[in-house]
Amino acid sequence: MTHETLAPQDAPQDAAADPRTSLPPGTRHRLLALGAGWLGTRAVMLGLLLRDDAGWLGSGGVSREVHQLYFHWYGVLRQGGFPVGDPLWQYPPGAGPVLLSPGLLPWLTYFQAFVTLTLVADAVVTVALARAGTRPGRTLAGALMWTAGLPLLLQIPLARYDVQVTAFAVLGLLVMARSPRAGGVFAALGGLIKVWPALILLGTPRGRATGAAWTAAAVAAGACLTVLAVTFRHPLEFLGEQGARGVQIESLGGTLLGVARRLGWPGEVRYRYGAMEFTGPYVDAVAGLSLVLTVATLVLLLLWRLRARRWNEATPFDAALTAVLLFTVTSRVISPQYMVWLIGLAAVCLTSRHTTQRPVALLLAVATATSTVVYPVLYDEVIASTWNGCLLMLLRNGLLTAAAVLSFRRLWHSTRADPPYPHSTRAGASYAHPTRAGQPAARAGQPTEEHDNPASPDGSTQPAGPLDRPTEKA
Repeated sequence: MTHETLAPQDAPQDAAADPRTSLPPGTRHRLLALGAGWLGTRAVMLGLLLRDDAGWLGSGGVSREVHQLYFHWYGVLRQGGFPVGDPLWQYPPGAGPVLLSPGLLPWLTYFQAFVTLTLVADAVVTVALARAGTRPGRTLAGALMWTAGLPLLLQIPLARYDVQVTAFAVLGLLVMARSPRAGGVFAALGGLIKVWPALILLGTPRGRATGAAWTAAAVAAGACLTVLAVTFRHPLEFLGEQGARGVQIESLGGTLLGVARRLGWPGEVRYRYGAMEFTGPYVDAVAGLSLVLTVATLVLLLLWRLRARRWNEATPFDAALTAVLLFTVTSRVISPQYMVWLIGLAAVCLTSRHTTQRPVALLLAVATATSTVVYPVLYDEVIASTWNGCLLMLLRNGLLTAAAVLSFRRLWHSTRADPPYPHSTRAGASYAHPTRAGQPAARAGQPTEEHDNPASPDGSTQPAGPLDRPTEKA
């Protein structure tokens, strides 16, 4: 009996394929469809921005913030200092370089350059999510969430710098597993522009990963603040403009005051500190209650961190979404562009098959679409506290509140000692899958089919994720 052997050139080509670069069947077509969808939706968003004064878009004026306010700050920053005595300047010093960045494209107007750079940041987020989604055990649902979710806000994302801020948070979360230090640097850079990206550090796995990420974030923030303090005058001027803010009409407290106004409360709506805010009796009490709820949120998240016993690769993603969602709901201000943050974080969660936040992402998509009806389409009715305006705000903020409660509940249960969700492991133990009831654990060095090919929630098999390694207690 003879045995035939294959020559090297006759060997199946699939065996030689690099698993890091080869794509599963159909994935290439999905990526092409995703790219086409991104181009189509962004073209529509850009068209809406150019027709910003159209009557069917409601009160309009979305682009005025870039044309007037950002451009004004650009002129101040070019003189080497941050705005002084300007009640509208309420941003950390990292916002300065972002507002100056359109100057890198001198052949365009400030507005054109700003929108161009926003689209570039948008494309970077899309590519990062798509790349993460093509890795073993991951999914393109996150890239789809971002590509299809952002246009639900119509032209608003192109006329705010929240897409740039969200890019730092998304990149930080996606690189955290492979390089905690790089993730910490991204969190610090984003936090210097708007504070919330620093919250992506909340869910870092205990042990060396947390130490590396938090230390890198502190060093990067200190170094950048030093550079900004040397380069610009009055870098901390924004701190003096925060305390006097009232209750914005789109916040949770503002929704309650809007209903009260409809029922006879004598309050009024005025433009203050860059937003439409309520003034009148009990407004200070509502603002104080919002601050109390914000502090309670911080305590609740710290309690989760201390009591969490199990981590999986999606836990840092889920924790970031939960934290930002809770702080958003309890804030005195919920501007429509805040939904950009939540869409981006939900998209990161959906890149992992292990996430517990899928129903939360669905609620956020509906809340985002509702936010567009609130502003800019029917914003005049919200300002006037008509019944239509009140019902819209009750719906939008009710969805956000439900999403926040559900998000925290699912995060809490997924990290407890006996998780109801799959793919969670004890802190300090490897992310191995538990054996079935009544099935003996494998002896050392003896693999089992279940452990060698862990099943994903959809029944497919996948290799261990980048976080599937032992963690240490903090």
